[in-house]
Amino acid sequence: MPKTATLHRMVLDDHICPWGLKARHLLLSHGYALDEHLLTSREAVDAFKEEHGVKTTPQIWINGERIGGHDDLLRFLGKPVRDPA
Repeated sequence: MPKTATLHRMVLDDHICPWGLKARHLLLSHGYALDEHLLTSREAVDAFKEEHGVKTTPQIWINGERIGGHDDLLRFLGKPVRDPA
């Protein structure tokens, strides 16, 4: 069964989320087929966050299960996560 991931990330005219780009790279480099959804307006970002009850983008689903954001993806892949402190 192929590994599949869905990625929702912010791509605005004046800002492309760097964490979304990093998540995209991680997924592709780990062999995931990617279903990518770009949030291209502030309204779309806000509506997505409200609909899914999340505070940040990107958000990742793998094989239909929500993994979470970039740091959650790192944990899922067994990679170290930087301590914010």
